[in-house]
Amino acid sequence: MMTSPSLENWEEKAKAIRVETRLFINGQYRESASGETFPCMSPIDGREIAVVSAGGSEDIDQAVKAARSAFQKGVWRKLPPAKRKRILLAFADLMQTHAEELALLETLDMGKPIRYSQAVDIAGSINCLRWFAESIDKVYDEVAPAGDSALATITREPVGVVGAVVPWNFPLLMAMWKIAPVLATGNSLVLKPAEQSPLTAIRIASLAVEAGIPPGVFNVVPGMGETAGQALGRHMDVDAVTFTGSTEIGKYFLKYSGESNMKAVSLECGGKTPNIVMADAPDLDAAAKSAAFGIFFNTGQICNAGSRLLVQASIKDKFLEKVLAAGKKMRYGNPLDPSVTVGSIVDETQTQRVMGYIEKGAQEGASLVLGGQQVLQETGGFYIEPTIFDQVSNKMTIAQEEIFGPVLSVLSFTEAEQAIQIANDSMYGLAAAVWTRDINTAIKTSRELRAGTVWVNCFDTSDVTVPFGGYKQSGFGRDKSLHAMEKYTQLKTTWIAVN
Repeated sequence: MMTSPSLENWEEKAKAIRVETRLFINGQYRESASGETFPCMSPIDGREIAVVSAGGSEDIDQAVKAARSAFQKGVWRKLPPAKRKRILLAFADLMQTHAEELALLETLDMGKPIRYSQAVDIAGSINCLRWFAESIDKVYDEVAPAGDSALATITREPVGVVGAVVPWNFPLLMAMWKIAPVLATGNSLVLKPAEQSPLTAIRIASLAVEAGIPPGVFNVVPGMGETAGQALGRHMDVDAVTFTGSTEIGKYFLKYSGESNMKAVSLECGGKTPNIVMADAPDLDAAAKSAAFGIFFNTGQICNAGSRLLVQASIKDKFLEKVLAAGKKMRYGNPLDPSVTVGSIVDETQTQRVMGYIEKGAQEGASLVLGGQQVLQETGGFYIEPTIFDQVSNKMTIAQEEIFGPVLSVLSFTEAEQAIQIANDSMYGLAAAVWTRDINTAIKTSRELRAGTVWVNCFDTSDVTVPFGGYKQSGFGRDKSLHAMEKYTQLKTTWIAVN
């Protein structure tokens, strides 16, 4: 019987792992044109994992030229759909073969617990790729009702060269939400991973070519946002950019588009998810566990984290006790320990940002009832205790701004209408949740919440078959599901006269 690797096993594997750090352009790894590099630090213990090539505008230009050449030649987009499907499935199989290596890279690079790198990030990435691969030969075009005098077809064609800029919190999974539909629809891709966590994106590039994806179709250029990211956003030969990250940076890509070639832009940005618990919730224990997991999973570094917990006043104190108990059971520590459920913050900059919000919450009058401290500093890593504030007003900074850390704000309400008002009083609209036994309350509340996803009697549950994206300043466009393909295709009408 096989046993799961222990902390010691994972640490030994970490010492032996080979890390690729170069750009991947036109089917080959290469150094950056400038020769510049940046250190890749592990938030587990603050040590340097590797020195990564820092792509700049010249490298982006070379990647875009390779992508455009491959697109124009039709080496990918003109392949029979069944063949493209087979190649993407082979790509997924290779990722499965290297799943342990990819999970370890993810944990070393970003600090998420190895248990989740394996079960959520890598498994989810592989499943996403397989799902979109299978969709390739199952999506049909349309014939319009033009009458006997004409044949009018409506076809979807690949948009061309797509630039994808992805965040550091789910490095491979968020990338695959872009990679899979971009390639499934026949486009060429230039991927700019986050500088905090570029290693898995760099690694899978060679697996893509090994699977049979032609050179130039899939390119990866690590680098800084203000250099490589901006160059991609402003490039005159990029047809579309898809971005996941903060609302602040998302707005830059809208600006870059307007100042360059009016490329299509799709954005999945920040969130401040309200998690509403009514007094008649069917299972308060389950709701409390979900509330704790919904904010402390991935150390709160998740765009749809349930960072605002809205509890009906009549049960608030009793429910908060349950949430506190669930939060205290979360085990933080070395992410390579399979028993750990809360890992590290991605880097020192983000750690200080989160601690600043914790200080702000106390200054503005919120009541700190759990955590609030930076811990395990002797390791050299970046760890913050699961933190809960009670007595929070929705006007407080910690209730309005995206913290992106393990910090929960607890608010109370009396009636459902007040909960909806509080929930919608935000610049964000990515997700929301409501817990109630009353089906009418569930339906009415779900309809009134201004969010791209609403969970009822659950939290953060979905799969690749349903779209994900937001309202308001959480962005526009959708990842996952067949709707994701809409961002990477253009509609063409062909009207043929029939004599």
